Amino acid sequence: MKLFSLLAPTVLLATATGAAAQDDLSQKLAGKIVAKGQSPDGRITVTVSMDGEGRPLYAVQAGGKPLLKDSRLGFLLTDAPKIERGMAFVDVRRASADTTWSQPWGEWSQIRDHHNEMTVRFREQADLKREMSVTFRIFDDGVGFRYTLPAQPNLKQVNIAEELTEFAFAEGGTAWWKPAYLWNREEYLYQKTPLDAVGTAQTVMTVKLASGTHVALHEAALVDYAGMNVQRSEGATFKASLTPGSGGPKVSRAAGFSTPWRTIAIANDAPGLYKASRIGLNLNEPNKLGDVSWVKPGKFVGVWWKMIRGPWTWSRGPQHGATTANVKQYIDFAAANGIEGVLVEGWNVGWDGNWFGNGKEMRFDTPTEDFDAAEIQRYARAKGVYIIGHHETGGSASHYDAQLDRAFAYARAHDIPAVKTGYVTDAGQIERTDPDGSQHREWHEGQWMVNHHLRVVETAAKYRVSIDAHEPVKDTGLRRTYPNMIAREGGRGMEYMSWEAKNPPEHEANLAFTQLLGGPMDFTPGIVSLKGSNNSDIPSTLAKQLANYVVIYSPVVMAADTPETYAKVPDAMKFIRDVPTDWRDTRVLNGEVGDYVTIARKAKASDDWFLGAVGDEQARTLTVALDFLDPGRRYTAEIYRDGDGADYRSETRFRMATERRPVKHSDTLTIDLAPGGGQAIRFIAE
Repeated sequence: MKLFSLLAPTVLLATATGAAAQDDLSQKLAGKIVAKGQSPDGRITVTVSMDGEGRPLYAVQAGGKPLLKDSRLGFLLTDAPKIERGMAFVDVRRASADTTWSQPWGEWSQIRDHHNEMTVRFREQADLKREMSVTFRIFDDGVGFRYTLPAQPNLKQVNIAEELTEFAFAEGGTAWWKPAYLWNREEYLYQKTPLDAVGTAQTVMTVKLASGTHVALHEAALVDYAGMNVQRSEGATFKASLTPGSGGPKVSRAAGFSTPWRTIAIANDAPGLYKASRIGLNLNEPNKLGDVSWVKPGKFVGVWWKMIRGPWTWSRGPQHGATTANVKQYIDFAAANGIEGVLVEGWNVGWDGNWFGNGKEMRFDTPTEDFDAAEIQRYARAKGVYIIGHHETGGSASHYDAQLDRAFAYARAHDIPAVKTGYVTDAGQIERTDPDGSQHREWHEGQWMVNHHLRVVETAAKYRVSIDAHEPVKDTGLRRTYPNMIAREGGRGMEYMSWEAKNPPEHEANLAFTQLLGGPMDFTPGIVSLKGSNNSDIPSTLAKQLANYVVIYSPVVMAADTPETYAKVPDAMKFIRDVPTDWRDTRVLNGEVGDYVTIARKAKASDDWFLGAVGDEQARTLTVALDFLDPGRRYTAEIYRDGDGADYRSETRFRMATERRPVKHSDTLTIDLAPGGGQAIRFIAE
């Protein structure tokens, strides 16, 4: 399969100034701009300057207005002087590119990469004379930049204590963010605060500036490096905060590498941010795996929700969920409803006892005695269904490392094309064992774990297995480079609706413009019972559960409730059967962060479009133009909407009305959302 097509030639324009002349030039330019670059449309400008003490700075303008004022660049090292002060400008090299590449799966079949690039080189003027380059890629809707630290006589091993990277916003605003370095990893609700009230935030952090401009801070191509958070230092200025390791430097590498890209998506409104977030994919390397036709998007059901709610257990015993008989029932249900996969959790030895944070008994090629793997394989194959495996490590990552080859060989031998991994332990408690037997505790997004996850993905690819990672490293667009990295959790999904601290009605409208700007999320939607543990009420309408299938993107999507529950709501089950998981095009029609969002997606395998709209705790009426539909073509809209009087706070949340009506490209549609509600529509092309 050819995954990348060149639609326009790449144009390279390079300029360089002699180093000797630059020492004199640097003195003249102290405190002045040394390089400037613009986006292809000229709307976004990046300037690089040197202050009076030889510190390199960068600034960003959008639409002629300051977005980021002068912001620091550089590094603190653990075993050498910092790289920041006393630098001299050496030269700037420029390039531009305009290409289009194809995704094997995704929200868009093709993505355009149109940017201008400038690489600015600096050298220390003092004794060490170390060099550092910063490359900026400037898109029409954002900026990415990264450092390069070449191998050089006075910098052979780089031990980074911290980046000195800053993001100094030129004005105040409102931020949506979740805290970093707390025990529950990435699984926190997004807070909405003034920009100058943010603490230390995970990325993606989304900001609406006072002028109305929307910005999302994140990173791309996180490889062999620590994940970046952002810490407010003063006012509206933030600095990079790299995730720690088990001790010593946060990053340790031989010189001659580039860091991950720091990304700044920029848009006039929240819907524009969604498209702007594609710069993260463009900043990743192309597919390294070759033919990935074996990576299959699809829906799945699972031996899962009954464990989350409580009737079944992962461990062996009278309530064990992953038995041959139980799994066969789920296979039957999947086959009858055209659902491709069945997730099975608790199938393997190791779940008995206290496995949380201690998964050393887990065996990923050894089923329990009541799970007949050969019979399940035979039965699923006969029904045209595949099994999705589950590798829960309990945070014992080295224990998992030691089993990777045989674990994925087992998956391949048993027709398991995808595996859900898990790292359930508190932040900072990943268990690492070195070859000498020494024990260490790592953070989920430290450099060691970033490298561990890549080992998992690369080993899985050898056996043609895809990975859906839970308790993961955040998505930074590596799915372009490794297309078998199909999905991840990394946030509060539907499982929280079973527990006491439930997700509020605004949660999905927050995710659309925060976490989902980073990439797909395995949210596990479709809890149509609207009941959690202890028969507790889930704060959502039935129609919203359907809308989530369109709003919250993942190439592998769960119908997370039970077969017996879906049998009671045939209308809802019809939409879940019909909605695809792979798309040709995506349009965000409207939205405000944390309030509401409407997204339309065109199926890759047909000419049908699907629409999902979700709101918060308020009732809303939205008007959307249907100009995304093909002109000159008629469609039948199958509408699943909140019924009259529906409200997430009462039993009326089950009220859902369905209707069919003819529509076309020139029509508009009124969408009424109940409190805590949503609407899902399939537009069937005639």
